[in-house]
Parts: sequence; C-alpha cells; structure tokens
Amino acid sequence: MNLTRLRHDLHRHPEIGLRLPRTQRVVLDALAGLPVQIATGHGLSSVVAVLRGRARTDGPVVLLRADLDALPVTETADVPYRSTVDGVMHACGHDLHTAMLVGAAHRLAARADELAGDVLFCFQPGEEGHGGARAMLAEGLLTAAGRRPTAAYALHVFGDVVPHGVVATRPGPIMAASDGLRVTVHGRGGHASTPHRSRDPIPPACEMVTATQALVARGFDVFDPVVATVGTIHAGTRRNVIPSTAELELSIRSFTAESRRAVLDRLTRLYQGIAAAHDLTVTVQPTPVHPPTVNDPAAARLVLDTAAELFGPDRSHTLPHPLTASEDFAYLLDQVAGAFVLLGAAPPGTAPADSASNHAGDVVFADDVLADGADLLTALALRHLRH
Repeated sequence: MNLTRLRHDLHRHPEIGLRLPRTQRVVLDALAGLPVQIATGHGLSSVVAVLRGRARTDGPVVLLRADLDALPVTETADVPYRSTVDGVMHACGHDLHTAMLVGAAHRLAARADELAGDVLFCFQPGEEGHGGARAMLAEGLLTAAGRRPTAAYALHVFGDVVPHGVVATRPGPIMAASDGLRVTVHGRGGHASTPHRSRDPIPPACEMVTATQALVARGFDVFDPVVATVGTIHAGTRRNVIPSTAELELSIRSFTAESRRAVLDRLTRLYQGIAAAHDLTVTVQPTPVHPPTVNDPAAARLVLDTAAELFGPDRSHTLPHPLTASEDFAYLLDQVAGAFVLLGAAPPGTAPADSASNHAGDVVFADDVLADGADLLTALALRHLRH
C-alpha cells in the first residue's frame, strides 16, 4: 500500500462534515482484500473494520481512530497535490491520519497470528465540529468487535507544536474542553440624542467584555487554567440610534470538569449582575462543544515507551502542558482508557516556530511521517494486546 499516493488522493478531494461519500469509498477500496469485518455508518460516512487476532480469540480489543473530514479553508500552499475543491482543504492533517490508519491495518493484518486480541479500526467523519465521535458512539462503535475496547488511541499531526518526527503526549489532560457562550443584553432602543429615555445595552456589554478577562485572570487557579475569548460583539445599525440589544459570543476553554462548570456558572452570574446594575436583562446561552481530552497515564506511558523504542528517545517527548485546542476523541476517552498522541509533521528542516499552524491555508505536512505514524499505531496495538 502506497501511503503517500493515498494521502495525496485524499488531499486533492477533500470533503466536509458527516457525509463524505468519496472519502469513504477510497477507504473501503484501500482496505479491500484484508481479513477484516467492515461496517459502514447509517447516518454518517464512517467505516469500522475489525481485525480478529489469531493468537487469542477471547483477548482484549484495542481501538485505533483516524478522522476523515476536511475544513472550509482555501488552500494557498503551492504543493503538487493541492485541493481541487474551491474553499475546502485538509488543513488539519486528517488526510495523513487516514492514510496512517490504513497503513496500520495492512501491517497488523500481516501479523494477525501475533495478535492476542482484536483491533478495531475507526475511520470517523465529522471531527471538525460536526459531532462525528458522538454519532459513531450512538451507532454502536464500542460494541462493533463484540467486546468493548480496553484501550483507544488516536494520532494527530501538528506542524507548529513539536519538531518534525517527534512523538509527544502526556498523562492527564492533553486538550481542552470547548464551550460556546452567546450573551444577549436586552435594553430599550431610542434616539442617540436622548439616551436617558432608552436603556442602552452597549455600555453594559462593553463592561462584560472587560469583566470577563478580570474574572478569568483573578478567579481561577493558574494550575487549572481557563481561557475565555470574546470572539464577536454586535450592536446597532447607525450612529444616532440606540439599539435594543447587544450580543457577545465567547469561546471558552478549560481542562477539568470542575473548572468547566464553574466558569460557565460564574460568567452567567457576572453578566446577570452587570445587566441588573444598568436596569437591563440578559440572556446567556451556553453551547457545549467538546469535553476535555484526558489521557490515561498508563496508556500515555505506553505511547512514550513505544515511540522511544521505535524511533529513539530523542523522538519521544512528554508534553509539559496540555493544548488549549479541543478534540472530539475526548468522547471516546470518556468511556475507554487511552491516549491522544501528537506527531510533528512540519516539512523537514522547518522549526515549529516557522511552520504554519493547523487550520491555516498555507499549512504543509510532510509525507515522510506517514510510515512513522502507521508503524507507531501498529506497535501500540501489538504491545497493548500482548500486555
């Protein structure tokens, strides 16, 4: 199986969301001929393949996941395999993840006699904010092998976080929870020349912006951090019209269930208090996106030890702190002990500080890490089932 050719094909033809018919077909073709039991999703273009180990028929099950979907981003990088779909590209490396998991499936199928249990290959659409993990769980992902997995692993490439070819993970939280918050301040509109006859929602909305930063900076433990970013603020149509409403939208990141609950509760009470002080009312609407991604310590240790054995200790790093990005693999790790793993994939010779970030139109990921990713997933499955 030529993983580079597969990755380039996927990159040229990206698809967004839960329905990825071409991508699903490419994955199915790439798995054709392997001794795996395949099922496809009903409400989404997922692929689940089960490889039965021959060394032990009642052994544990290990789950390996790759995400399939692209992003609504216009590609600006000058690469020969650039996207052929206007405004859509694989800006987060999911094309690499898919090719790596296909490579692992081929490698493990060739070693089925050594497998003391089963491997569950999960090809998941809709990771980029479309609820793909939850949809696959609802369709029975964890029972697809007949027994629940005892471990789950997902690998993700980054250009600007770790150096090229370096494998990195950590025990405990590795990615943040993500929540949205829409705040609508309700006032009474009127003429700008007579503000005393109105209830202007703009000044309290501005107070809410600055008070948000103070609450986060002074109200939460720096060792259990919270990030709250006001991404949009909208109010008014003309300079001489006092609007009846002002609206804020926030993105909130946290790393524990306790701080996640606390920040939403405290921000709600803060906004209600500010609105009341101005004789106004406010509506606060939270939108949960993802819980924190939390690695099992033993699984993280297995990843680091395996990477050190495969590639050398200089390519196996413990992340000093979690990332504030979020990931829907969190839903699987809520139910199965496992680990989310980073792999540096900037072009060789490019330092992380000089690499474009994931989700940027000019990001370029190196093809030469494809074999490393497939080898690492293969080794993790073998070692987990063996031990």
